[in-house]
Amino acid sequence: MSPPKTPLLDRAPTPPELRKLPERDLKQVADELRAETIDAVSVTGGHLGAGLGVVELTMALHYVFDTPRDRLIWDVGHQAYPHKILTGRRDRIRTLRQAEGLSGFTRRSESDYDPFGAAHSSTSISAGLGMAVGRDLKGGRNNVIAVIGDGAMSAGMAYEAMNNAGARHSRLIVILNDNDMSIAPPTGAMSAYLARLVSSHTYRSLRETAKQLAKRLPKFFYDKAKKTEEYSRGFWTGGTLFEELGFYYVGPVDGHNLDHLLPVLKNVRDMQTGPVLVHVVTQKGKGYGPAEASADKYHGVNTFDVVTGAQVKPKANAPAYTRVFAQSLIEEAKRDDKIVAITAAMPSGTGLDLFEKAFPERSFDVGIAEQHAVTFAAGLATEGFKPFCAIYSTFLQRGYDQLVHDVALQNLPVRFAIDRAGLVGADGATHAGAFDVAYLACLPNMVVMAAADEAELAHMVATAAAHDNGPIAFRYPRGEGVGVDMPARGVPLPIGKGRILREGHQVALVSFGTRLGEALKAAEELSAQGVSTTVADARFAKPLDEEMLLRLAASHDVLITLEEGSSGGFGAAVLTLLSEAGALDKGGVKVRAMTLPDVFQEHDKPERMYETAALDAKSIVRKALDTIGQSANARRDKIA
Repeated sequence: MSPPKTPLLDRAPTPPELRKLPERDLKQVADELRAETIDAVSVTGGHLGAGLGVVELTMALHYVFDTPRDRLIWDVGHQAYPHKILTGRRDRIRTLRQAEGLSGFTRRSESDYDPFGAAHSSTSISAGLGMAVGRDLKGGRNNVIAVIGDGAMSAGMAYEAMNNAGARHSRLIVILNDNDMSIAPPTGAMSAYLARLVSSHTYRSLRETAKQLAKRLPKFFYDKAKKTEEYSRGFWTGGTLFEELGFYYVGPVDGHNLDHLLPVLKNVRDMQTGPVLVHVVTQKGKGYGPAEASADKYHGVNTFDVVTGAQVKPKANAPAYTRVFAQSLIEEAKRDDKIVAITAAMPSGTGLDLFEKAFPERSFDVGIAEQHAVTFAAGLATEGFKPFCAIYSTFLQRGYDQLVHDVALQNLPVRFAIDRAGLVGADGATHAGAFDVAYLACLPNMVVMAAADEAELAHMVATAAAHDNGPIAFRYPRGEGVGVDMPARGVPLPIGKGRILREGHQVALVSFGTRLGEALKAAEELSAQGVSTTVADARFAKPLDEEMLLRLAASHDVLITLEEGSSGGFGAAVLTLLSEAGALDKGGVKVRAMTLPDVFQEHDKPERMYETAALDAKSIVRKALDTIGQSANARRDKIA
């Protein structure tokens, strides 16, 4: 029986120490790195499968390149946990996505090894090109490496960046991490040999010599010779598309075989040519049986048992908003064959995987392409269909020009189902749905709704389905509902009409969205302190329920608006209405708008985040009492 191996990961807390190890030890380091990643995520939850797929690639990149002097950019950042372990953050890796802990994505403020922050897809090549051009302007010699997945390559931004990089001929290395085998066949000895050959100095020298000789031929023969060489390599390696964009293509390479990967990366590192694309094939979830066997390769997981892979699933007290949306849309679609659904590479995240099972011919996943999704929906609307475009609030930002120009300006009836509205917990600021109310409510022709609970969401799906007079949006949060009784089917709401849930005469709390529950708790506390309180659910930020709001302003001393969004949204619209109506003139109602603070909030549990944002019941009570005091003082001053 052989003695146990001495752990090596302890000897490589940062890349400089890693680079001191002999290559023969790297396989063991990779095994230990994979085990450490699995154990850490079992404690914290988070994105697992993507990181397991790039363990060898991560280690090889830090071993071959002089990071952080050489810039290493991870697209999206789902796969960056092994990178964090290797770059001095191993002692904090079990704080991932926890309060005051490590971010689940790359973050510039967290480490010099994170040269660019990420969380939204397909930004790495653009950022990398900017760094490469900046390096050239400063006369630097360092490498810039962007690692991007095959899924992220479906976004137009990636091709815009590659087209620009190819035209500029700046020295930039792009690693295409193909974990879906969507571009090339499985790699083997022949492809590894070809990748090593075409990246070698000898091959490139001969290629350059041949090009110089060919230039002496008439242009017709030179062009033919050039195309013959490019397409010959493209035939064997599959890289013709990237060559046409101006990149020197190398691959495909087995991303788990260090004997194949290391020499290719060294060759690419030493190239003094323009942009290079290295096609690396990996397996998502690699090395962990439960992940390899899972359909989603454990892309995102709760805490889990390392031995069995069984995830800890919190018991749901109410249906999740996302599922309520999907089921409500299915019910509407059963009665209306013009309803179609669109998602931008998030079928399960938006619930449209359920819709697709029910209506496969009326469901469209357009890839990571929010801009295209919005205009595609607009095109469907012109043909008499009723498109529901289901996109997270934070991702809809990427399609804003299309929202303005292609939908609102033409007054096309596109329905926007905006998931992840408000704060989202562990995913932090990059995924918070903070700005959609402000950027939607300012647009002519747009109707903007927010569901206070899961029953209201069902009604808003029905409202959107029935609305044919222009674009309409409804927002709802991540997580489960509040446990209200659900209708068999949603009923269309009258456009621009709110509802009163509790009548009082001193303080009016007007909620837009799911702060309604906190408003009702605050009203109970205020009542216990002798403050008569009205609670209203606005339902609409545009158009506002002007009659309800003006009546509340006229009959209350204080009116407080509540929303899970930034300033410039619902509260701002209410203030404008009351100002124009003269309700804020001397001696009028005191109005306060409670919004998310003007900061990008750190990740934490959602309830703590809302407490920090001063949007919980205690903060509402405090705001009401403070404002009542000011109002009483103002009345005394007026009498005096």
